[in-house]
Amino acid sequence: MGLKLSHAFINVADLDKVVPFYTDILGFQVTDRGPLNGETEAVFMSQDPENHHQIALADSLQDGDGKRGFGHVAFRMESLDDLRTLKKRLTLEGIDIRREVSHGNAWSLYFADPEGNGVECFVDTPFHVSQPQGKPTDIDLDDEALLDKTREDFRQEPDFGPYADWQEGMRRRLAD
Repeated sequence: MGLKLSHAFINVADLDKVVPFYTDILGFQVTDRGPLNGETEAVFMSQDPENHHQIALADSLQDGDGKRGFGHVAFRMESLDDLRTLKKRLTLEGIDIRREVSHGNAWSLYFADPEGNGVECFVDTPFHVSQPQGKPTDIDLDDEALLDKTREDFRQEPDFGPYADWQEGMRRRLAD
């Protein structure tokens, strides 16, 4: 099972202070921004057209409250079969899978390490969908059924389309 570090999801108290650090100083581009679970705002940023986001921020911290919020480290996996194998292993080890979701652009498992730190393992879909998104799914469906379910769940979204088209647009934005 090969894992590739994909992105960090960071909880912050003030998006207006933190987003310009990543965009103006470090050169990230905002790829999406929107509400997450109704009360939190998330901002997704990337410098790489191969990755919708390398950094995600959520205004889920209250000064010094110590809550973990949406924070996690995310690993991209090579295939759905790898993700399915991981799901079986987590289950056998008694590790609680907190969420099994489709983001439209990825199928994800969320769980925690032994100290409660969030971990996401995912496989990309062939679609682009503006984020944040998350709908329950079943990665144990066969590949074609999972693709069909994802297409059905997200095709009404305004920016739904082939991921390759989004990547080309991102390449143009980064070249400007």
